[in-house]
Amino acid sequence: MSTATTTPTTAVAGAGAGAWAAGRRLLGLLRPVKWRMLAAVGATCAFVALNVSAPKLLGDATDVVVEGVFGGTFNEQQLAALLVIVAVMYIGASVFSWVQGAVTALAVQRVSYGLRAAVEDKLARLPSAHFDEQRRGDVLSRATNDVDNISQAMNQLLNQLILSVLMLLGALSMMLWLSPLLAVIALVTVPFSTVVTVLIARRSQAHFSEQWTTTGELNAHLEEYITGHEVLKAFGRQGMATEVFTNSNDRLFRTSARAQYVSGAVQPLLVFVSNLNYIAVAVVGALQVTTGAMTIGGVQAFIQFSRLFSQPIGQIGGMLTLIQSCVASAERVFALLDAPEIPRDGTGEDTAEADPPDAGPAEGGPTEGGVTAGRVVFDAVTFGYSRDVPVVKELSFTAEPGQTVAIVGHTGAGKTTMVNLLMRFYELDSGRITIDGEDITGRSRDELRSLIGMVLQDAWVFTGSIRENIEYGRPGASEADILEAAEATLVDHFVRALPDGYATVLGNDGDTLSQGQRQLITIARAHLAGRSILILDEATSSVDTRTEVQIRQAMQRLRRGRTSFVIAHRLSTVRDADLILVMDHGRIVEQGNHQQLLAANGHYGRLYAAQFAGGEETLRAPESGL
Repeated sequence: MSTATTTPTTAVAGAGAGAWAAGRRLLGLLRPVKWRMLAAVGATCAFVALNVSAPKLLGDATDVVVEGVFGGTFNEQQLAALLVIVAVMYIGASVFSWVQGAVTALAVQRVSYGLRAAVEDKLARLPSAHFDEQRRGDVLSRATNDVDNISQAMNQLLNQLILSVLMLLGALSMMLWLSPLLAVIALVTVPFSTVVTVLIARRSQAHFSEQWTTTGELNAHLEEYITGHEVLKAFGRQGMATEVFTNSNDRLFRTSARAQYVSGAVQPLLVFVSNLNYIAVAVVGALQVTTGAMTIGGVQAFIQFSRLFSQPIGQIGGMLTLIQSCVASAERVFALLDAPEIPRDGTGEDTAEADPPDAGPAEGGPTEGGVTAGRVVFDAVTFGYSRDVPVVKELSFTAEPGQTVAIVGHTGAGKTTMVNLLMRFYELDSGRITIDGEDITGRSRDELRSLIGMVLQDAWVFTGSIRENIEYGRPGASEADILEAAEATLVDHFVRALPDGYATVLGNDGDTLSQGQRQLITIARAHLAGRSILILDEATSSVDTRTEVQIRQAMQRLRRGRTSFVIAHRLSTVRDADLILVMDHGRIVEQGNHQQLLAANGHYGRLYAAQFAGGEETLRAPESGL
């Protein structure tokens, strides 16, 4: 399904224009299943034709009975034939109704499948900046609750709406045929019903939009509280969390109640008007019988047709709730699908071009046998999450193939931002980054990231066995390769002690393992991936000192033959680095190896002293009387 990138104004269109646009776009989703929908419409037409014809035959049967009672000539065979035909017609109508429901359900599920696939594909292509700006719970709500609401609403609407419209037209045709006068009386109420429906729809649409927005906020709160439940309990903030949840829940209650109340007023009003119309038709029909203009059976049939006419009007009014709820969810889902996939600056202009269609490794570059050598050059790189506040400024350095480059500095100095730029999670404001002489923007993002292995500070494991979590680095890897990676990164030591070994299933983010053990698994995953370039972002920050020493040895083997970038606060992990970059406020203030930087007695020397040589004195605050 196409999800072309559009301007941000598309995603935040006004309520009225946005609702109409979302409705048209929803109908456009039915295009791939048009043949199924045509089959459903055909079955509905057959159902309506049989359902509309039956009352006329029942009216004829009534006239046969009346003629037999008052005229003395009772035709039993004609009555029996009419009743049999009516019974067959109602049986046939039931069959076609079932066919219509089944075909429509299959078509809607196909649309829902495509919509969920489009959302999943979009989430994979959104830049990191999108998730920095949006609450994860709200994004999750759009991808689950809103898509499910669209699916359920469309299934009911396509079943009922098509049927109601065709039934309305069929009943109206029969009413005009039987008695134009009574048909005009029945039609008098239509303008009133239309005005009531339109006015209420305008008022309730805003409430439905607010309802689903509030649902997203509530899910965002829940996601945050579930993720941080240990912190909540540790700080005794359960009461605050309950209060915030209660406020969001109250807002959802009020917005949902208002939306349902306002839109729910349509059907009772239409039923009231329908009953008035029924009385008028009955009275005028009786007068028609007394004057001989109509038979009793004809009036009976017309009254049934008037019910068949007014019932769809009431159903369409009742579907107003479904329509508006569906459109409100569709606006939220389409806003997600239309979110820009490339970061934009404050003027709304693209800061970088999309991946070129022929993006790939440069021909004739400094690679051998198609293998990336791993020479990385930052050339005057500047970047800021907003144009006015650059996070890194004029970064220039070269990492030669096989070198280990350590990046150190205080929190917020721009260390992680640097490697995020290398991975193209964000696009540069100026400057360029090259790998083996080729600008990274000349490669597709997927191809670029296939060269780079990454171990983050927050160890991420998924629900699955330990073996599957390691194999994630290279799907289809042999058992021998998995075991080799586990042994090289010290995972094998603790996994062998588990009852199920490598078949141990991890759930709830691997809570059954320690943070350090989870981190070792992610290091084993990177080892198995065997990428030319390696990024280790605070990979040892969650382990004890003894495990750190073991991991340092494992990382030395892991880094062998690879260009490695190591971000660390613990300077003990970077002493053997070929090049150490010292960052301060987004700039490289020093660079060299460990001995050179210590001899310079500059920023790095002060950081090192703070951690090892007299760190207590260095970090001591000014005299405060304490």
